[in-house]
Amino acid sequence: MSEKVALVTGAAAGIGRAISLRLARDGIAIGVLDLDRVAAQKTADEIIAAGGRATALAADISQREPVQRAVAELRETFGPVTIVVNNAGISAYVPFLKLTDEQWDQMLAINLKGTFIVTQTVLPDMVEAQWGRIVNISSSSAQSGAELMAHYSASKGGMIALTKSLAQEFGKHNITCNNIPPRFVMNTVMSEASPWADPKLGARDTIVNSGPIRRQGEPEDIAGACAYLVSDEAGYVTGQTIGVNGGRYI
Repeated sequence: MSEKVALVTGAAAGIGRAISLRLARDGIAIGVLDLDRVAAQKTADEIIAAGGRATALAADISQREPVQRAVAELRETFGPVTIVVNNAGISAYVPFLKLTDEQWDQMLAINLKGTFIVTQTVLPDMVEAQWGRIVNISSSSAQSGAELMAHYSASKGGMIALTKSLAQEFGKHNITCNNIPPRFVMNTVMSEASPWADPKLGARDTIVNSGPIRRQGEPEDIAGACAYLVSDEAGYVTGQTIGVNGGRYI
């Protein structure tokens, strides 16, 4: 492996963007994948301007063929993919008794099935290289549960279980799989869409003050943990949940 190549999903903004920038800073070539290629290109341009290597990719991760095309494009540009960060996802706030089949299916299709499709697509490269890193960005909602977010919490809980299963199955190939469950990281698409983000409610301050470390989470906090998990130094860490939440969930 003369060069490490990473695929980061949901990388146009927020946590995915921060992870892409950090891994590129560590010398990793980045496939910046998002539903919106124009937005992904902005992240790729930032990386290139800073002296890194990146290419913008577009796919709906819940659909296998677009993912396969995007990964093929990344391989052609930089080579085999030996790091994947499954960050792309959606959230929503719906009372459980009003939750529809369509809402449930969409949540699991993107958050859980999408993680399955992306990981299954890139894993052969890791097995061939006998080295790989998988990082799934789950959610503390999967650990504690969350009001109005049964479908979201369930999808992220599935990601945590998938993480453990992949760690068991692929450890013999020197491939690790871990997950990071953030908690209400500010300045992301999801956090800004949250009903608790409305400054009129004062909930933001309540959230900040509800954990031992009394500041808001930032995308860069998640990126730092991810950079460790994909490094050579983390080669003996697998199947783990690395909570980056200011101690809110212990």
